[in-house]
Amino acid sequence: MGEIKFEKAIQRLEKIVDDLETGELDIDKSLEIFEEGIKMSRVCSKKLSEAEAKIEKLTRDQKGELVAELFPVEEEKNDK
Repeated sequence: MGEIKFEKAIQRLEKIVDDLETGELDIDKSLEIFEEGIKMSRVCSKKLSEAEAKIEKLTRDQKGELVAELFPVEEEKNDK
């Protein structure tokens, strides 16, 4: 199995939270998906940390100091 993408992990984590919040699962199934939720949470955390490190690396100046830069934001297009 390949590496799970952030978007898939966060979607699965949201589904797990929804399932657990219903309170309709038995204890064994609740524990099983809770453990999966922990794994998905760790995947998401790792991906976010990696992205943060890349952004930080890309925004250092020539002296190696972190420079705050705003990313350009594109306006949403209303295609109606």
